[in-house]
Amino acid sequence: MSHASAAAMLDRVHHSQDPAVVERVLTLVEREGVDIIAELWSHAQPDTLPAMLWRLYLLRTWMRRHQQSLSRLWRAGEPVATVDSVVAGIDQAPEAQDIAHTADSILSGAFTGDFAVALERAAAFTDVIAGGLHAQAKRLVHGDHAPRDSAHEHTALGTTQDEPTADDRTTAARLMHTAGNLLVTARDFRSGANQWRRGRLE
Repeated sequence: MSHASAAAMLDRVHHSQDPAVVERVLTLVEREGVDIIAELWSHAQPDTLPAMLWRLYLLRTWMRRHQQSLSRLWRAGEPVATVDSVVAGIDQAPEAQDIAHTADSILSGAFTGDFAVALERAAAFTDVIAGGLHAQAKRLVHGDHAPRDSAHEHTALGTTQDEPTADDRTTAARLMHTAGNLLVTARDFRSGANQWRRGRLE
């Protein structure tokens, strides 16, 4: 059922090109709720078409809900434009609305364009956000802080730096855990793109 519904939905929209149909598919979560999609596709094997569609819908929902913080993470993870910027289709310093637009563009592109390209764009985006989370964690652990009091100050090499607190380390560990999950998701997206091009994503 999950495989058949995913394939039928993708095929119908791809051959329709009707903007109203594309809009209905794009906003399926808002209209029907994420539980409907979860029931259909969330239990599919990771390297299948329904699993890839499930991830794309979750990615769009996440990007739109957290567009402001994700725009900051993008700037931290991609301070200089690289190939990921080109693939994802995002400017070097995106604003919140750019994240929302990209979220819609990736998901709609999966239905109206090259499915593999949409998966590669999703992978590039999640890679950069993982890099942003890693950069945040590194700043916490390695002391990108203003001094709290003179007892914590160091003067090695003429610099002043605080030791990270237990809360800093806990937050950094949580950020690194999330970054690791995103890197796994990016890997899955790229694997899905490769499988699609080989005609083996079903």
